[in-house]
Amino acid sequence: MEQDIFYMSLLDIAEKIHRQEISSVEVTLRLIQRIEKLDKKLLSYVTVLKQQALDAAQQADLEISQGNIRSPIHGVPLALKDLFDMKGVPTTNGMTIDPVMPTSNATVVNKLLDAGAIIIGKLKLTEAAFSDPHPNIIVPLNPWGEHLWAGSSSNGSAVALAAGLCFGSLGTDTGGSIRFPCAANNLTGIKPTWGCVSRAGVFEFASSLDHVGPMARSVADAAVLLQLIAGQDRNDVTTFEQVVPNYLKEMAKGIKGLKIGIEYDFIFAKADADTQRVMRQVIETVKSLGAELIEMNMPDTTPAAINWAPLCAVETAVVHEQHYQQFKDQYGPSFSGFIEMGQKILATEYLKLLQFRRDFKHKITAVFDQVDLVLMPVSAFSASLTNLSDKFSEDKNLFEGIVRYTTAFNLTGHPTITLPGGFTQEGAPIGFQFVAPYFQEALLVRAGGDFQKVTDWHTFQPTISDL
Repeated sequence: MEQDIFYMSLLDIAEKIHRQEISSVEVTLRLIQRIEKLDKKLLSYVTVLKQQALDAAQQADLEISQGNIRSPIHGVPLALKDLFDMKGVPTTNGMTIDPVMPTSNATVVNKLLDAGAIIIGKLKLTEAAFSDPHPNIIVPLNPWGEHLWAGSSSNGSAVALAAGLCFGSLGTDTGGSIRFPCAANNLTGIKPTWGCVSRAGVFEFASSLDHVGPMARSVADAAVLLQLIAGQDRNDVTTFEQVVPNYLKEMAKGIKGLKIGIEYDFIFAKADADTQRVMRQVIETVKSLGAELIEMNMPDTTPAAINWAPLCAVETAVVHEQHYQQFKDQYGPSFSGFIEMGQKILATEYLKLLQFRRDFKHKITAVFDQVDLVLMPVSAFSASLTNLSDKFSEDKNLFEGIVRYTTAFNLTGHPTITLPGGFTQEGAPIGFQFVAPYFQEALLVRAGGDFQKVTDWHTFQPTISDL
C-alpha cells in the first residue's frame, strides 16, 4: 500500500473498500501504525481505540463482502474531538479533572456508527473547548510547521486529519473552533446552522453558541459527513425539524448565478498582506465561475467580537458551576478567569447583551435579503504563531482581527464553510469562508465544491518528515 493512501479523500478510500480492492481492516491497521509512529510528535490523539476499531473494521468487511454497504463511508476510519461521548470510552474534554465515563453515545456518534464508520480514536482539544489549553496539557503540533498555531479548540481534530491520521473528523465551534483549525491546517470544515446537528452527548462550552460540524479534506467529504449527522433529534430539543438535503446532489448545481456578497473594506481593511493577496485570488476565482458579485454593507462585527466573550462566559460559568467549586485548583488560570468573568456579570448587564444579540442577529439575517452567500476571510492574520492565544488579553487589535470574522456567526447561528484558499509566502495555509442563510448548507457546498473543482489548494499536504 502506498503512503498516498493516507491522504486519499474519505470518499475515494471508501470506494476502494466497497469495491474490496482493499479491506477496512488493512486500512485501519495501517492507520493505527501511522498514528503510533507520527503522533508521538504531533500529539493529536488522546485515545486510540486500536482493538475496538479493528473489530469494527472486520465487521465492516464482512458486511461489505455480503453486499450490505450501509453508507458512503462504511468501513472508513474517522476520529472524534474528545468531548463527544462514546460508551465505555473516557471523555476528558481537554481537562485534567478525572474524565467522564459515558454510559451511552452522543447522537452524532450513533449516527456515524450506524453508517458503518470506524471510530479509531478521540482527539485533543483545548481546555473544555476554551481558546487556551490547560498549561499541563501539551497542545498538538501543526504539521505545516511546529511554530504555527494549530487553531482552537478542535486543534487535535485538524492536526490528525492534516497529518493523514484519519479520513475525517468531527469538531465543535463556539467562536471559531472549526474554522480556525481548518484554516490553519489547510482543511475544509462546515459549521452548520445552530440546531441543524444534535448536541446530545456533547460536552457543552456554551450551549447557545456551540455548533457540531464535520472537518474533512474536501467539500465532498464534508458534505457526506454532514448528511449523516444532520437532522432533528428527540434527545436535543434545540434541533429543528428540517429535511436534510442530499448535499452531494446539491453540490453538483454549482455556484453559477449565485449572488455573492462582498464588502471590500470589511475584507481588506484589517487583513495582513498575505491574507489580502489570497482573498483577491479567491474573489477572482469566484467571479470566473459565474457567480454574481454584489457589493454590500456588512454590519459591524466589532461589537459582536467584544460581546461574544461575556455572553459565552455566563453560559460557561453555569456549565462548570458545580465542578469549579469542587475542583478549582485543577482549572487552568486562563479558563478560571473566563469562568469568574461569567460569574460576575450582573443580570442587567446580561439582559443588555441578549438585547444586543437579538438586534445583531436581525441585522445579519437581513443581509441575505440581498445575497445568497457572503464571502470573507477566516482571520485577518495569516500564519499565526503557536503563542497566539497568550497575546489575546494584551493585544486588543490582535484579538479583534482574529475573531472579527467568526464569533458573529456563533452569536447569530448562521452556517459557514471554511475552505483552503492559498498559502503565505513562507508556505503556511490560509483559509477563507462563505456564510449562508439559515439551513442553506446546500448553498455552501455548491460554492465550495465549484471552487475546489478549479483550484487545488485543498490537495496540498504538509511534509511530515520536516517536523
